[in-house]
Amino acid sequence: MKILNRFSKYLGFISVVSILFTSCDDVKKEETYRIENMNSGWTMQSDEMLGGVEDEIISESGFDDSSWHKANVPGTVLGSMASNGVIEDPYFGINMQKVDPEQFKVPWWFRTSFQIESEDIGKIISLRFNGINYRADLWINGKKVVGKDKFAGTYRMFSFDISDFVQKGENTMALKMWQHADGEYSIGFVDWNPLPRDRNLGIFREVFLEVNEGVKIRSPFVYSKVNKETLKDADLYVQTELVNSSEKSITGTLRVNYELGVVEKEITLEPGKNVNVKFEPQEFSQLAVKDVNLWWPNGMGAPNLYPLTVEFISDNKIIDKVEKKYGIREINSYLNKDKNRAFEVNGRFVLIKGGGWTDDVLLQDTPKSVEAQLRYVRHMNMNSIRCEGFWGKDETLYNLCDEYGILVMIGWNCHWEWEEYLLKPTHEKYGGATNDEDINLMEASWKDQMLWLRNHPSIYVWMLGSDKLPAPKLERKYIELFKEYDPSRTYVTSAGGAGTEDNKIVAEVPLVSDISGPTGMKMLGPYAYTPPVYWFTDSMLGGGYGFNTETCPGPSIPPLASLKKMLPEESLWPIDKKYWEYHTGRNQFKTLDRFRKAMDERYGKSNSVEEFAFKCQLSNYELMRPMFEAFVAHKPKSTGLVQWMLNSAWPELYWQLYDTYLQPNGSFYGVRKACNPIHAIYRYGFDDIYIANEDLNDANNLTVKIKVFDIESKEIFSDEWKGSVKTNISKFIYKLPEIENRTPVYFLDLRVFDENNIEVDNSIYWLSFKKDELDYEAAKKLEWPFFTPPKAYADYTSLNQLPNVELDYEYTFLKDNQFGMVNLKVKNPSDAIAFFVFFDVTDPETNKPVLPVYWDDNYITLLPGEEREYQAKYFLSDASDNKPELKVKAWNVDAIVLK
Repeated sequence: MKILNRFSKYLGFISVVSILFTSCDDVKKEETYRIENMNSGWTMQSDEMLGGVEDEIISESGFDDSSWHKANVPGTVLGSMASNGVIEDPYFGINMQKVDPEQFKVPWWFRTSFQIESEDIGKIISLRFNGINYRADLWINGKKVVGKDKFAGTYRMFSFDISDFVQKGENTMALKMWQHADGEYSIGFVDWNPLPRDRNLGIFREVFLEVNEGVKIRSPFVYSKVNKETLKDADLYVQTELVNSSEKSITGTLRVNYELGVVEKEITLEPGKNVNVKFEPQEFSQLAVKDVNLWWPNGMGAPNLYPLTVEFISDNKIIDKVEKKYGIREINSYLNKDKNRAFEVNGRFVLIKGGGWTDDVLLQDTPKSVEAQLRYVRHMNMNSIRCEGFWGKDETLYNLCDEYGILVMIGWNCHWEWEEYLLKPTHEKYGGATNDEDINLMEASWKDQMLWLRNHPSIYVWMLGSDKLPAPKLERKYIELFKEYDPSRTYVTSAGGAGTEDNKIVAEVPLVSDISGPTGMKMLGPYAYTPPVYWFTDSMLGGGYGFNTETCPGPSIPPLASLKKMLPEESLWPIDKKYWEYHTGRNQFKTLDRFRKAMDERYGKSNSVEEFAFKCQLSNYELMRPMFEAFVAHKPKSTGLVQWMLNSAWPELYWQLYDTYLQPNGSFYGVRKACNPIHAIYRYGFDDIYIANEDLNDANNLTVKIKVFDIESKEIFSDEWKGSVKTNISKFIYKLPEIENRTPVYFLDLRVFDENNIEVDNSIYWLSFKKDELDYEAAKKLEWPFFTPPKAYADYTSLNQLPNVELDYEYTFLKDNQFGMVNLKVKNPSDAIAFFVFFDVTDPETNKPVLPVYWDDNYITLLPGEEREYQAKYFLSDASDNKPELKVKAWNVDAIVLK
């Protein structure tokens, strides 16, 4: 038996016999390799239910598993139980609590069969596991291939030679699996949601059957050095791992076709060895490419990709082939004059506008659901996600980030840094991995994950820690891995750091690496209710400066339709703690009290769940938009922002911009507005206006029209600014004067027109004469410091004085083979403002929202006499083919259904 760790330490010897500068013979060659995805046909059962059957019998072909449960691979035991109706929907109410965790503390079996063809016999036949959680015995045809002592580790990737265990025809594979023990490094959801009762036990990433003649290609990687003057030329560098899993030396040609050219090397691989092969422009002049299309993040340009094909050819046969895509782009990072970390793409500063990504709590994401979410990220004009953890059951997430131009910050999870979650003592500065055994596991796991993902141009930084630092010994090991396998990217030791060194309330131990120095990041929150003024005026904590790796204004209650999906009807109102708080977070986040108090003080108490849910969308929008606007307005003093979080792992009431049902909330459209490429921004606390240009082109001859309306919808002020704004900057343009006749609530309307007098941006702010005030002194005394309590609240209760308005609608529906499209023309014929109008596309057959849905704007406000057009798109597969219904609801517009 041979056990080959997928990316073991370089031990091999490469003999470069010759360097070829022309492509090899294009005559079609025989392909002698076979790769088969093994993700279907699995069953599972608890070992406890097998009545003491001997292990070897379970993997024999005649064993009867007809009574076993269908297993989702990739997936988890609990996810499979949920999707196959074995348990009540664990996402609903408190059903998760009803699942007995004891049943998962015993081993579980996974079983499937596969075919070996006659032409496979005599070749190297192996099984590749990209991720199991946590350990397993592997059995083939009644024989044990490997035990749990060597087949363990959530983020290890394994390949096992099973040539001696298989036969022609049908073969049976069985895995006896154990969940991770306390103190072991597994998938973690920290305080975001309840812990999955099975601890995500299962085969959570893809399984492949691989057949070849000994040489396997792993982890092809192309990175670039870009000509930052022309933005058209680049030097390309190519790396790939070669694994010789045979017992003989093999000589052949490694051929790389990167569309812009072809490079080759003749290589001799010693038996049983791994090698890291490199192609560099100093050796291969054709890797200096001209007139290419660069890869850009969303909002800066097109995320251009090129095809990549890597082949190993021996004896005129293709022994193995891997096809990928790559992007030509260069990432640079530095600490600016304020010692804040900043990033450049292709030599251009990029303000990171992101959100924290999490997979589904039962790892039930599908390619379709992941694509819908990445479309949402792009639709919100964001350019980044943060993966606190190496998420994904396969590469779908990262492939789509490449395609959509979404930058990815990726690294380890703080789940491993705190005793409460890791369930073993942790170091105050270095977290859990401090002994040699743990450090070696982290090194091997990081190498596997990095090699798995390194070719994705969307990944812009490796994060070695979240809340804490890697131990110095571990950081040195990481550095050696980067030198050998990815010299192209910056690594950062922690998502915390800048601003924490001298703040003993926030961090007793400074987060400064002895090896690489300060991180340039900050993680000072807030994570609870925060009014708009904070983001513009705070200059010590989480406000609009520096790189804030996780922050938010607190809970983010979804719309009513989602509340009805996640909570029993009898628990919808009044708000209780049994059901509602079970769908918050854990520890400090297991409450809505701060948010509800602010809601009641600012907008008035609600009398029903319908009223509360709608007011929450108003609050979500009002609190989220200025957070992003402050970072946009203050760049380059501000360099990055990660909203905590982007999505949710299950039906939740905290942090999300859209919920687990893919329903956007008010925050979603607040972010889309704040991140508009050309955007006029009102700065709370300063009563002034900034203009932001996030585009790579100058914006010339702009006009910003400024109007103020009182609560009676009368225009009480108007002015305009004319001018231009250079590419990729924000600047002050206007100071609002003291405006007479302001009412307790008034409205600021900002419109931006380009040089052709076409509107390119519009925003409306509802403002209170009574201002929000924050108590920073009280914050210093808090045991949990990531929250600044209010001293006073703004008062928006005068919004109730707005008279009811009837709007006029013209509504059409179009569809093609893929999308349904709603076109809506809406007019406000009255002399009153129509405030905070929500459009909801619903399926007439189910009366439920059609999701995902992509409105160009929503939660909109129409001035007296104003008429505007809006459009929504959705996948036809997500609804019936019939014309959908359109539900309209607003603060002062009675709900109506358009058919």
